[in-house]
Amino acid sequence: MKYALDPTPFHSTHSVLEFPRLAAELGFEYLQLTPHPDVIPFFTHPKADDELVAKLKAECAATGVQIASILPVLRWSSPDENLREAAVRYWKRAIQIAVDLGVNQMNTEFSGRPEQPEESEAAFYRSMEELVPLIEREGINVAIDPHPDDFVEEGLAAWRVIRGVNSPNLSFVYVAAHTFHMKDEPLAIMDTVGDRLRVVHVADTMNHHASHGLRYITNPPGNPVRVHQHLKIGDGDVNWDEFFGGLVSNGFTEREETVMVTSVFAENERAHEVSRYQLEAMRSRVAAAQDAHSVAR
Repeated sequence: MKYALDPTPFHSTHSVLEFPRLAAELGFEYLQLTPHPDVIPFFTHPKADDELVAKLKAECAATGVQIASILPVLRWSSPDENLREAAVRYWKRAIQIAVDLGVNQMNTEFSGRPEQPEESEAAFYRSMEELVPLIEREGINVAIDPHPDDFVEEGLAAWRVIRGVNSPNLSFVYVAAHTFHMKDEPLAIMDTVGDRLRVVHVADTMNHHASHGLRYITNPPGNPVRVHQHLKIGDGDVNWDEFFGGLVSNGFTEREETVMVTSVFAENERAHEVSRYQLEAMRSRVAAAQDAHSVAR
């Protein structure tokens, strides 16, 4: 398993070419390349040319930090056919960037619209018909997260959509900060997905269902909003003993291809301190869960 830094909190203070050195300074051997205006922005065509990609690869080699995964967020499930077709073109360039960087893990979101689930699912499968042959040919694995406000938001329902593509090159992302949006129990999701769990994002969040649904109040009542946070471990309601124990039972922590990413976005003013805290907390909690698992056996 690879421990990776998500450099999103540093996007405003560092250039993309500084990310490998930053990750090394914070104690990470890996980073996850998330949507960045100079590389693969949200929803639009990738902006990195071959020269920038080569420079980033050279920086990784110079610092000894590898890119564990690349995360595009593109509208490949859009019910708008023009946007969907554009997203497929953008995905093709994003895959080429991954190949040129020597990265074989990508992860993303379902996208689409929750108020148009049938149309969005149809769009998703149309995109898969064109992209899966390329993904398989290039030896890329694409893990997908049922993100709040996607056309599918529940854990097991999302896994069924992924399974329906019928490709071993598609897998599942479990984002701890989305725990209370996924409906299904974390251990049920991990157990069902099995070794197709390839990436986890580690950040805490509050349970918005608490206090009989009144923990967060939006006005007017009934607004179609999805409330969650990306806090450091211990600042929310995620059951971390269950989370890390589930990963150990799943075998996630023992597989070479898996990626555990710190994904805290709530404390940019303390990003250096929080990143170091997250790395230590992830390592210590994995070790504790492994010890508990060994004793139980």
